Amino acid sequence: MTTFWIFIALVVVISLMLIWVPHFRQQKMLDAEESGVRKQTNLELFNERAAILEKELEDGLLDQTEFDALKKELEIGLLQDMKQDGDDSLDTKIQSKGILWPSVMTICILGISGYFYQTLGAYKELSNPPQAEASPHQGMSNEQIMAQRVQMMEQQVQADPENSQAWFSLGHAYISANQFDQAIASFDKVMELVGTAAELLGPKATAMYYKNGQQMNPQIQALVDQSLALDPQDPSTLLLVGMDSFFSADYQTAINAWQTILDSGRSDIDRTAVMNAIESANMRIQAETGEMPNDSNHNPMAQATTAKTVDVEIAISPELADKVSSTDMVFIFARSTQGPKVPLAATKISANSLPVTVTLDDSTSMGGDVKLSNAENVEIIAVLSKHGSVKAQAGDLKGVVVSVAVGDEAKLMLDTVVQ
Repeated sequence: MTTFWIFIALVVVISLMLIWVPHFRQQKMLDAEESGVRKQTNLELFNERAAILEKELEDGLLDQTEFDALKKELEIGLLQDMKQDGDDSLDTKIQSKGILWPSVMTICILGISGYFYQTLGAYKELSNPPQAEASPHQGMSNEQIMAQRVQMMEQQVQADPENSQAWFSLGHAYISANQFDQAIASFDKVMELVGTAAELLGPKATAMYYKNGQQMNPQIQALVDQSLALDPQDPSTLLLVGMDSFFSADYQTAINAWQTILDSGRSDIDRTAVMNAIESANMRIQAETGEMPNDSNHNPMAQATTAKTVDVEIAISPELADKVSSTDMVFIFARSTQGPKVPLAATKISANSLPVTVTLDDSTSMGGDVKLSNAENVEIIAVLSKHGSVKAQAGDLKGVVVSVAVGDEAKLMLDTVVQ
């Protein structure tokens, strides 16, 4: 838009220059020509009058004294005529007549430009900018949006009652809308159409679980057992098992269930969300027991990778010691210095325990196939959080060890305030 306005301004300026520059140039030439003519006329009149005076002197009509006086007067009149600019009324008339035409042209150009821009250009859009296209859900609450979504899906299954995929999607929509009886009926309808399967038993058990106030009962457990018997790696069922175990503070069972989902290698799951859930369970265990799960004294696999650890001595800079409160938590992460920057191991401690030495190994892994024991060198990051969030925020303290070999020790100083 700025470029467009610059272009318009240039066109108008050039047009005005084409009108006014020739006008001023012509006016200057006329003034110069008029001045020359006037001077030539005055000189001719002076010479004629001087010749007449000389003739009268020769004829004796004037004596020398009178001749000198009249000639002197004639010379003074010539000087006055040479200095005079001419008749003022005539100059004003010429000037007013000369400036009228370019003035009219200027008004016409500006008026025509404005008219065509208003008619053909974007004047209306600029004076009345279009409002942003309203969202179809603008002003609606989440419950209203979900109700609308459910209504659309209900219309779809009514139009095609044999569409098992539509019934399946409707069942999940019912769960999101807290309509658990309808969700159970929808999954039953799908099983009526396609048969019993783990991927249907798991969602049905989940709907029953929510209906029961997020509490297991024999009927729900029977569905879970039936689903896992059909598919021990069914993600919907394992998510339910992990969630119930987590709420029951059985964090290790929750970790095992979620880890099974990650190990299944399925592409239709949110691996990041599952890994975050495992991390939360790991931190809950450490917060309650002071130790991470899968202790190496009881885990043969951990014993096999004892050498694949990193001991990190963590302390806070004396200059920042007054910024630590008793409720602060310290999150420690290890990331490979090569390849994707994903956490290989993580743990959490209370800021009250600083300075302290923590051990990062496969028992503190984030889940999945990435493990600390598979890396050669790692970067250690520690964040003293004042908000309870793993992600560093303004006001938190941070320290970094750029690189340390797996199997070695490192010292990390919390010496930076996050901006």
